[in-house]
Amino acid sequence: MPIRQHCSTPLFPGQKIAKKASAASVAAGLLLAPTLACAEAVDGANTAWILTSTALVLFMTIPGLSLFYGGLVRAKNVLSVLMQCFAITCAASLVWLICGYSLAFTDGGASNSFIGGLSQVLLGGVQEGSVSGDIPETVFVMFQMTFAIITPALIVGGFAERVKFSGMLAFSMIWLLLVYIPITHWVWGGGWLGQMGLLDFAGGTVVHITAGVGALVAALVIGNRNGFPSQPFMPHNLTMTVTGAGMLWVGWFGFNAGSALAANGDAGMAMLATHISAAAGSLAWMTMEWIKHGKPSVLGIVTGMVAGLGTITPASGFVGPGGALVIGLTAGVVCYFATQAIKQKFKIDDSLDVFPVHGVGGILGTFFAGIFACDQLGVFSGQGYNEGMTMGSQVGVQVVGIVATFAYTAIVTFIILKLVNALIGLRIEAELETSGLDLALHDERGYDI
Repeated sequence: MPIRQHCSTPLFPGQKIAKKASAASVAAGLLLAPTLACAEAVDGANTAWILTSTALVLFMTIPGLSLFYGGLVRAKNVLSVLMQCFAITCAASLVWLICGYSLAFTDGGASNSFIGGLSQVLLGGVQEGSVSGDIPETVFVMFQMTFAIITPALIVGGFAERVKFSGMLAFSMIWLLLVYIPITHWVWGGGWLGQMGLLDFAGGTVVHITAGVGALVAALVIGNRNGFPSQPFMPHNLTMTVTGAGMLWVGWFGFNAGSALAANGDAGMAMLATHISAAAGSLAWMTMEWIKHGKPSVLGIVTGMVAGLGTITPASGFVGPGGALVIGLTAGVVCYFATQAIKQKFKIDDSLDVFPVHGVGGILGTFFAGIFACDQLGVFSGQGYNEGMTMGSQVGVQVVGIVATFAYTAIVTFIILKLVNALIGLRIEAELETSGLDLALHDERGYDI
């Protein structure tokens, strides 16, 4: 099998620098990485696991996220949400093919740590024999494509039931190009946050903070649904939502454990930590509702699961089971109160709680990764820091990553929304919103009864 002569060198999701390596040896290793990677044979076990993980992450969006979101909206809007998730999957795949992968993961030049280059437009040079580390580059491209798909799809929950389909699609693809792809390069593609040593195993900054902040800004710019907050907006089909939640839980193992890019101990620990955090987040959220309302709710337990999963994502390959337990419990409590504050105190109609669950969860998880990665915490110890890092310095880097991701996402998302609104419009007319997006935009019904 021909081996590709040019192989990329950035620190991909889950990849770690040996703790004992000096700065000089790390730099030398990165310079030599293309030669070493091209000389290595493809590892069949690692390839099989990442192929499986890729399918699992795509499964998270279609059908997992689609069903989870679809059940949470009113019956007259269920098809619109399913359509949005499906269309984003298709369009984001083509953006990734055309230039997304190249801009995220190729070298943008010695002085450019903000964005990658255009050397692999239309995946030029990615062939059957091309390798990335010890897996085929085609597999790595596809695995990363599924992350680029689900991130803008998460934002759909922030403006559900009131946005034009054309405006949603235009916003999502521009956002993917101008927000998701640059931040991916910052963290995983050899950019400045990765160079600083930010710990983000599977997407606390890249996926969850960006999606959460994007949804919050979109909800503010587009405005509340007609009748919010005085009118209750109850989920029309919790059975559908719970089904989607189960798919998300299973798919998340590919999301987090797959980010080790190998079938190894890092993947195993990431999977274990992911499951523990999801279980703890579910029970913590359920308990908070039980205390406040006297009864535990199905919606609460599945939302707590998503909070636990989103919060553990950046830390999953760096922390141990004890740390994962603390992270999951904290996620369930903090994200619960964040949801109450966003809708009840600030009256922001983030329809399906994207910011309080994913945004707040991503912030918490990114911060906690800097603490529980420490290998000096007894039963709560993690895998240890990279050479030269202490808890104080690592937490400082994590805070820089959080603030930079939050600020950049908020500013650029606001600009994109204003641009799309000026060109084609974002908000559907009031009378069409009342009749429902399914009939108004797609001339179909989710249920014919």
